[in-house]
Amino acid sequence: MKTIFIKDKDVPRNWYLIDATGLPMGRLAAKVASMLRGKNKATYTPHQEMGDNIIIINAEKVAVSGTKESDKIYYHHTGFPGGLKSFTFAKKIERHPEEPLYLAIKGMIPSTRLGKKLLKNVKVYAGSDHPHKAQNPQPLKLEF
Repeated sequence: MKTIFIKDKDVPRNWYLIDATGLPMGRLAAKVASMLRGKNKATYTPHQEMGDNIIIINAEKVAVSGTKESDKIYYHHTGFPGGLKSFTFAKKIERHPEEPLYLAIKGMIPSTRLGKKLLKNVKVYAGSDHPHKAQNPQPLKLEF
């Protein structure tokens, strides 16, 4: 039997719109990461870009459970001695509302050249407005 591979240009890519209001951040990130890799399609191949384009709106209203708002800490190092910076989830949402969800998705994608390519297919916006109306994204209702 021959193994059949689909060419990148023949892969059907859809645009989906997800409203993150009230959805758990980790479960949403896991579902989006899976869709970015194309695991929801029958033609999934691990070494090819098979996934869809995903637009996430209202990222500032994503839900976290327990005391994660005050206990979850994000770290960033400037590269200089003593340059370790830390921010809580609440502070991160206040300053950059789309970043915690984007970082959660980024952590669930492989750290390879393909992973960097896949991350370009997700767009995260803090509010309900987005500049991708021309792509006619289909609303996707996720329930957890």
